[in-house]
Amino acid sequence: MVKIEILDAKPVRRAPDNLPSSLRNYIDYRKSGLSLNHIVGCPLDCGYCVRHLFDNFAMKRPHLIVDDEVAVGELISHWAFRAHTTPIQIFNRATDPFLPGVKKHLFRTLEALDSRGFRNPVLVITRWKIEPADVERLEALTNLKLTILVTWSGIDDERIEPVSSGIAARSLEVLASSASRVKKILYWRPIISDLNDTTEHFAAARRLAEFADATVFTGLFYREEIRSYFREAGVPDLYADIARRKILPREAEGRILACFEGRPIFRKTSCGVAFAHSIADFNGHFGINEICDICPKTQREICEKHHRKPDLEAVRSLARVVSLVDLDGIEVSDRRVEVNGSTEAQRYFMQHALNFQVHDRAQPHRKHRHGRAEIGWE
Repeated sequence: MVKIEILDAKPVRRAPDNLPSSLRNYIDYRKSGLSLNHIVGCPLDCGYCVRHLFDNFAMKRPHLIVDDEVAVGELISHWAFRAHTTPIQIFNRATDPFLPGVKKHLFRTLEALDSRGFRNPVLVITRWKIEPADVERLEALTNLKLTILVTWSGIDDERIEPVSSGIAARSLEVLASSASRVKKILYWRPIISDLNDTTEHFAAARRLAEFADATVFTGLFYREEIRSYFREAGVPDLYADIARRKILPREAEGRILACFEGRPIFRKTSCGVAFAHSIADFNGHFGINEICDICPKTQREICEKHHRKPDLEAVRSLARVVSLVDLDGIEVSDRRVEVNGSTEAQRYFMQHALNFQVHDRAQPHRKHRHGRAEIGWE
């Protein structure tokens, strides 16, 4: 289990000078927006954590790279930041934002953004304890569109997930009892075949969903570094192969949707966030209509109202902003913009500016896969 002595409320230490450059660079662009991670290190030891990919999993105590005001200043002066538009994530890559010692930095960061009048969507993901006093402070924000995504899996194998899922369940209940302006999502993940995809797990998720404004479900991010960690921990391979995208087989999705019939459940994070706030999806998934077929009618109507096929020259203008080389190779259809030779940061910036999907030809999105790995869909 998690070592409680690590989870004290002592001031967060300064980060060492020898941090990998991937962590020293504490602002990056991801699908759910600009990601701010000026604290690194986490004791929760979730075996599937992306920190494996940043050579940081061994750092158990959180460390501060720069002060909160400096981090906020860098964020809002970042080339990709657009006031009131760009989605923002805070402490989603290298720590848990509600750990003792970390959450005061979360509050300071949120308040610094809110006091400047920004109305951007902000996503905060946690699996740790949320107290009523935390919700009271979050509810005091007046501008940001804040969503708390509470990660819950129901996994009880401590080699994979040492933290009890009961902690996340209680946090969601606390949010449900006192949050109004702040929206709450049951972030049901990772769902792994033959591990936590039983009828009992599904029933537990449905009960928890009653405390949330929406449920988002997703599978396992299974890279070589994560598979190697599990092998060393004595965990048999969870899937026969690794994949660049998250793995969630077709059969599991079908059973999930059947279990959640009548409840708001979403395949994509931004779709659940949009529903919770009654706004259009900032990732523009509406053009990929097979993603949206499970969304409530009210949400489809909102997204349809804001869905506009972009002008090719407008797309090329954004491509110049992000320094895409092949402007002539850009194609625009009713479903998506397609480009060549792009990075994720380039695509996602364009996607959020357009509210329209942007894909790279080298990494095609197969119809009905919903942007997931091929495993379980062949």
